[in-house]
Amino acid sequence: MRIGALEAGGTKMVCAVGDETGAIFERESFPTLTPDETLPVLTGWFAERGVEALGIGAFGPTGVDPASATFGDILETPKVAWRGCHLRQAFVDALGVPVGYDTDVNVACLGEATFGDSKGLGDLVYVTIGTGVGAGVILGGRLLHGMLHPEAGHMLVTRVAGDNGPCHCPSHACCLEGMAAGPSLQERWGKPAVELADKPEVWEIEADYLAQMCANLVLVYSPRRIILGGGVMHQEQLYPLVRKKTVDYLGGYITAPELADIDSYIVAPSLNDNQGAMGALELGRRALLAEA
Repeated sequence: MRIGALEAGGTKMVCAVGDETGAIFERESFPTLTPDETLPVLTGWFAERGVEALGIGAFGPTGVDPASATFGDILETPKVAWRGCHLRQAFVDALGVPVGYDTDVNVACLGEATFGDSKGLGDLVYVTIGTGVGAGVILGGRLLHGMLHPEAGHMLVTRVAGDNGPCHCPSHACCLEGMAAGPSLQERWGKPAVELADKPEVWEIEADYLAQMCANLVLVYSPRRIILGGGVMHQEQLYPLVRKKTVDYLGGYITAPELADIDSYIVAPSLNDNQGAMGALELGRRALLAEA
């Protein structure tokens, strides 16, 4: 199979071509401008490469219910120009091939579950902590949707004692993304995360918010593993802090073999930042098989 993969992000669009094994043959990135500027470039790129199917992982909020009139549309995003954009349909019309569609974080979760160290786990949460915070969820082997899709990045959290920084979210007074995403770190400390590596007080606070999230994910979804990715998690000193604080927040209420091996339960991504593209390849493969 020759499958296209699109990671449709708010800042850049990553296009790739690969196959059903997850192998990536070619990749190129384009800036996310307006739909009128961006979509012809993307559809033309895939058309020139003769893909048999396409998988799209899109920024949100976005329509993921195939039975809905808004399936494949960008919804009430802060990127105003993209509101109401019929993203999936643009590729269906231009390419004439099956197009699978889901959120960017669900697709990353699918990549890890299909090709990564979490292959075979039917209950998995993937969280990206970067410019924003988003969560992809697989339960019972299926990507979780619902009335929309999980927005665990905006779960409400308790402000950490001594943290007087603002919540960098226009909708909430104290949510995870507003307190723990990259822009929040920069606003609170005056520098981007990469320049704060030697400041333990930064990562104690950050780890606390992420541990509140992980404890909530355990209690709500009961996953067999939690994967923490994204640019902020390149600060690898966070992982042991988050693991310890998660156990503390759970307070011994949940006992399971997975939690007894916490180092293997809360982990880093395993696909060298290719999980999004590889998950989109799998989404495209599924779309192709569904129309066979």
